[in-house]
Amino acid sequence: MKISRPRGTRDFLPEDTRRRRNVENILRNVVRNWGFSEIITPTFEKLDLFTLKSGEGIVGELYNFTDKGDREMTLRPELTAPVMRMYVNEMQANQRPLKLFYFENCFRYERPQKGRFREFWQFGVELIGSNKPDADAEVIALASEMLSAVGIKGSLHVNHLGVIRNLLSILEPEHQSKIMRLVDKKDDTGLVDYLEDIDAPGHLRLELMELISLTGDEAIERARQIVGDIPELDEYQELLDLLDAYGVEYIIDFGIARGLDYYTGMVFEIYAEGLGAQNQVCGGGSYQLIKLFGGGDVPSTGFGLGFDRIMEVCEIEPDDEKPVVIIAKDSTRLEAVKVATRLREHMPVYVDLMKRNFKAQFSYANNIGAHHVVIIGENEVEAGKVTLKDMDSGEQELLELEEVIQRIGN
Repeated sequence: MKISRPRGTRDFLPEDTRRRRNVENILRNVVRNWGFSEIITPTFEKLDLFTLKSGEGIVGELYNFTDKGDREMTLRPELTAPVMRMYVNEMQANQRPLKLFYFENCFRYERPQKGRFREFWQFGVELIGSNKPDADAEVIALASEMLSAVGIKGSLHVNHLGVIRNLLSILEPEHQSKIMRLVDKKDDTGLVDYLEDIDAPGHLRLELMELISLTGDEAIERARQIVGDIPELDEYQELLDLLDAYGVEYIIDFGIARGLDYYTGMVFEIYAEGLGAQNQVCGGGSYQLIKLFGGGDVPSTGFGLGFDRIMEVCEIEPDDEKPVVIIAKDSTRLEAVKVATRLREHMPVYVDLMKRNFKAQFSYANNIGAHHVVIIGENEVEAGKVTLKDMDSGEQELLELEEVIQRIGN
């Protein structure tokens, strides 16, 4: 019986996996150079962790289940909530700010389509314990550098939700939340209809629609004319000054909302070239979640990178493993194993496992793209040496094993 893989999942063949690992390692190196430390959280969590954060409506999107102890559990759909839980459980006594990152698979039960899978990978960063523009700017600059490091060209849009929340403060909280979600979805028609439904003041409707359309260099000054000289606009300007110091290119965009109630201040999104309509590869902002999970009133800033979308447009090739193939006769097989054991301390090595003849072993080396072969025949064993052949040039040389290591070792 043939069993196919589950819908919405993928198998990654060796070359695909090498390419993904290469990109992943580049991202890891960038994040570590910015002083962030890696963490790992469980693949499954208590269901409450995600309904507390996102509401009961999220259950339909989850791979949730009841375990043998009759506990409601779920495979993680994202990683911010697990990190906040980890902080509350394990890290509240740590020196702040905490600078953490993760790279893990997540699961959502949704209709698979191009670029969207039921199992997907998320690379994310959380900076816990600072509500200063300096923290926000560092997180945005880090996201920008990570994408740049893997050759992704994108458009960075930045906003400060304190401005729009100030404008909406005359409305009921549930009305504010609904408006933020509509702004996030760019649903202008739905927004106009909803403002009509709740009988929002006429001046508010005009000011809101103008505010969320503001972009570009003059946007902050125009926003001051709409909402007044509020502290949130000063914070926004300080953030932009810091991004200028980092050399980050950005677009001021008052239409970026990240329509979730826990976002409190700065928000940003990055859209990559080459992905069509679904081109957002990164999103984040400053938020308050720790208190929701039983901790203190601790500010946080973070983002998530959609790793699978990055791989769609990233042109970085797989690492070249440069395999070395040992070619031996039946009479020198034991010596070949000894040589392979020594060489594997420095490089990938293949040893024939099929008892092929010399010609077939050379053919195998060609087929897997070996750059070098190490030949071990009776003459080599008698001389206490090996023959190193360059498969690209055809040149070969009788060498001590240590010379081979010096010549082609990593």
